[in-house]
Amino acid sequence: MVASVGKRYLAPSGAEVIVTKGGPGELTDGEVPLVLKEAAPPDLADHSGRTEPLIQLGKRYKSEDGEVELLVIKPGVCDLRYNGKAMQLLQPKILPSAD
Repeated sequence: MVASVGKRYLAPSGAEVIVTKGGPGELTDGEVPLVLKEAAPPDLADHSGRTEPLIQLGKRYKSEDGEVELLVIKPGVCDLRYNGKAMQLLQPKILPSAD
C-alpha cells in the first residue's frame, strides 16, 4: 500500500488522518491496517474497548524515518504506526515574534 498525499484514512475508532507527505508503506492502528475513507465499510467500528492512545485534532505525526507525515482531521483512539513502527508527534514550529 502507498500512503499517497491527500488521501484520507480511517482507524477502527473513527479517528481520521490525511497524508501530508507520502511514501510507500503501510499505515496501521497498532496491528490493524487503516482503511481509505472512500473504501471504508459503513459499519467500521472499534470493539477493542481501548481508551488510549488518543490522537487529537490538528496534531501532526511523522514516521520514524521522516518519510511520511499525517495530519489528524478527526480525533479518536489510534496507535498510529508506519511499517510497524510508532509514529512520532511533531512539535509545532516556533515562529519569531513580530515586534
